[in-house]
Amino acid sequence: MEDHSRTAPRALILFIDITVIFFSTMIAYLLRFNFNIPPDQLSQIPLALSIIIAVRVVSFTIAKTFTGIIQYTEIQDVVRILSTLLIGTLILSVIDYTYYFTYKVIIIPRAILIIEFSASAIGLIAFRLLIKTTYLEFRSPNATNKNGKKSKVIIFGAGDAGIFTHNALKQSFGDKIEIEAFIDDSSSKQGRKLMGVKVYGSNTLENLLNTKNIDKLIISPQSVSVERKNQLAEICLKHKTKIQYVPPVAKWINGELSANQIKDINIIELLERSEIKLDRTAISKELNGKTIWITGGAGSIGSEIIRQVANFKPKKIVVIDAAETPMYHIELEFSTNKHHNIEFMLGDVRSRARMTKAFKLFPPDIIYHAAAYKHVPLMESNPSEAIMTNVKGTLTLADLANEFNVEKFIMISTDKAVNPTNVMGASKRIAEIYVQSLNGISKTKYITTRFGNVLGSNGSVIPLFTRQIKEGGPITITHPEITRFFMTIPEACQLVLEAGNRGTGGEIFVFNMGESVKILDLAKKMIKLSGLEVGKDIQIIFSGLRPGEKLYEELLATEENTIPTDHKKIMIAQVRPYNFEQINNEINNLLDLFDSQDNFEIVAGMKRIVPEFLSKNSIYEGLDN
Repeated sequence: MEDHSRTAPRALILFIDITVIFFSTMIAYLLRFNFNIPPDQLSQIPLALSIIIAVRVVSFTIAKTFTGIIQYTEIQDVVRILSTLLIGTLILSVIDYTYYFTYKVIIIPRAILIIEFSASAIGLIAFRLLIKTTYLEFRSPNATNKNGKKSKVIIFGAGDAGIFTHNALKQSFGDKIEIEAFIDDSSSKQGRKLMGVKVYGSNTLENLLNTKNIDKLIISPQSVSVERKNQLAEICLKHKTKIQYVPPVAKWINGELSANQIKDINIIELLERSEIKLDRTAISKELNGKTIWITGGAGSIGSEIIRQVANFKPKKIVVIDAAETPMYHIELEFSTNKHHNIEFMLGDVRSRARMTKAFKLFPPDIIYHAAAYKHVPLMESNPSEAIMTNVKGTLTLADLANEFNVEKFIMISTDKAVNPTNVMGASKRIAEIYVQSLNGISKTKYITTRFGNVLGSNGSVIPLFTRQIKEGGPITITHPEITRFFMTIPEACQLVLEAGNRGTGGEIFVFNMGESVKILDLAKKMIKLSGLEVGKDIQIIFSGLRPGEKLYEELLATEENTIPTDHKKIMIAQVRPYNFEQINNEINNLLDLFDSQDNFEIVAGMKRIVPEFLSKNSIYEGLDN
């Protein structure tokens, strides 16, 4: 919906444009005849003016030069105005010559057309730039610092992106902002001046922050490594200097950077890792032209898999989820893109009847199974639901995949399935065991991918801490020593596609999660990035480990080891094999316990299948004795 309170009416803009044309025409006559217009030309001015204005109105209407939001005029609007004026001038020339050959009279001298074109172009563009400058002066974000003084800025990067950043800041804030320095790692640029501002080496950053009272550092290059971002962030946080970054060029509005697009850096940018190199040719060969299922497709992982799979032009994507509102939102996201053939199907993976109908309607070639319950404390309190969704849901889909001769079944698992200490992790381990054992008797290739916490996903600490900081705290952490592995949602999903492509059946692919992160350090950094102080503005309190939670997570069980692949971030876990008939009987006996709703009996049944399942901080610890 347009904000009419901030945009001028189109009729008013058209009226002003025509007024500019009127005066430009009169100026053209005055200049052409040295301010002494002959009587014969003076008598023709009303007709000439009528023809010029009529042509300009029609051309402006067709080109819609007056429909843009004038205070956001960009280079494209200037080009449109110039091209519209030029075409209009050519039409006027044709009319003039036609009139001359018919009546032997020149209505509009050529010099008048040339001068009118130039004056109109200057007038129309100047009018728009005046409105834009005035608007930005009064409507732009306040660039002053907390003391009401000019905001002092350092731009990291003295290349093209740095120049764009400098211009965007000056265009938006003018004299309200002072760019103190450029910082660049390239020795060839250091000591020079760029846009009148000196370029310093990165080793001088701390000194500049100390001596010049800098309010913020803006990272302008697109290719700064995560390690470098973290180094810069640490220096800025130490000096209580805000740190921002310029978004990728693809996200610039109309290809131009505006100051409003420069964002505060957040914890996710600082925890990202180097870009993953996918074997796009092999993945495309596997997915192109096929029907791909994604269960749990409305969740954070499932929805990102949809986005990435869609890039490989499958025949059809079938999204299955039981959550109505998230499904509605993901359907809206893809409804604007008609290039993707996507079916959205509400359904519970635990229902064999519903899933059988889905298999018959949209027979899949490949299934990415992301549907699962993932919250540790909730599953600790509701083990019957954990086995129904995480175990029975997986069994139902895996069995139907076998029945319908699906090419590949890729299960999304978790690091919590390794030496599980909680019901959720144990339920996922049981699902892993089942699909692995089923792989031995099926033509379908069953593949498991296992990774840790995903930044920004539903249930991640990042959204929780963000909300708690916005509410003024406190931030709640279960234990001061607790650590977790993290990766971003796109990184996790890219590795799922890569592992799924590599899998030949029966593997558990383990992802290189990098170094584990201390949650307390994570919280402190998030508080500082928000411009607040730990203990003063935001308190941190320790609530104690939750049921089933452990201090440190691992990606491999103690009795397992891994086989490297030619992808440095993907390994294959070596695990003991299981007899399908035996494990199938044991799991079905476990599922039969659902109706009893006896949590202790259900958890005891899980421990019989997964002997390494030793409960931690849980009411079920007594079962391990």
